[in-house]
Amino acid sequence: MASDGKHHIIPLPVYFQVIIALLILTVVTVAAARVDFGALNTVIALAIASVKAGLVLAYFMHLKYDDRLYIVAFGTGIFFLLLLYFFTWIDEATRIIQNPVL
Repeated sequence: MASDGKHHIIPLPVYFQVIIALLILTVVTVAAARVDFGALNTVIALAIASVKAGLVLAYFMHLKYDDRLYIVAFGTGIFFLLLLYFFTWIDEATRIIQNPVL
């Protein structure tokens, strides 16, 4: 934790492990793109991308070892982004019901 003003030094092997995990997840992404999962294609791609983004945020951007306030600020931003997507989805869903295409 960086509450005392000092920086946390992450050992080099941890960076190599994260890089290897990111490369493996990239291979999984390419393999998943070659298989037709139907309606789950987007969900699977976003799930893999979310895990990769989480690794980058935690280790390369040092959120894992930083003050918890930064994690709360990041989580709040993600919450409001999801809320915006939800309201947009509701708006689009009601427009389709009210004005069907002829």
